[in-house]
Amino acid sequence: MTSGVWDPALAGRLLVVERDVLVPMLRGRAEGDFGVATVACPGWSVRDVLAHCSAALMRVVENRFEEGVFSPESNDRDIAERADWTPAQIVDELERGMTEAGPVIAKAGGALDGIALGEWVHAGDVREALGEPGAYAGAGLPDALRLLAWLTRERRHVPLQADLDDVDEPLRLGEAAASRPPARYIGDAATLVRLYAGRPVDGAAAYELVGV
Repeated sequence: MTSGVWDPALAGRLLVVERDVLVPMLRGRAEGDFGVATVACPGWSVRDVLAHCSAALMRVVENRFEEGVFSPESNDRDIAERADWTPAQIVDELERGMTEAGPVIAKAGGALDGIALGEWVHAGDVREALGEPGAYAGAGLPDALRLLAWLTRERRHVPLQADLDDVDEPLRLGEAAASRPPARYIGDAATLVRLYAGRPVDGAAAYELVGV
């Protein structure tokens, strides 16, 4: 799987693919479901995660990046600003952000691509909290893996070769020109995403990770 070339359309495509699955699912849930606590984001409900996601995307769309943006304090303020919103209003804003952020991210030359991957991971957090299938997987997984590979290369993470049970080609992550041999991961792609995103792997598929 190619990991070294930046694709300006990749982040936006990931957001749109996720939008087309996530938003209809959310519109079909009862209002009480938005109060369910998330395991991946302690202290945040499903509603809080979605409010954070929609706020982050609208910051991208509106080019609002003041000092301290995306810090825990900034995130808490964004969520508090939406405290009086209905779940439907939050989902509406989320849908708009997932639709409009892609072209802005593309123009940033790679600087904002991590936001799209973070949004996709948070969608997995929501699915897991609501008991929906496809947490950290689903239709967006191929694009998410490509974006993860590119981001870990750019950020010079420890090199790792992932032999994924559900992907035909091995995936190379991390620094390309490292002097050390790559670590090895064997398992499914969703568990790999969990590990990179710092999400719990309790109950996930069995995996092997050596050399890191």
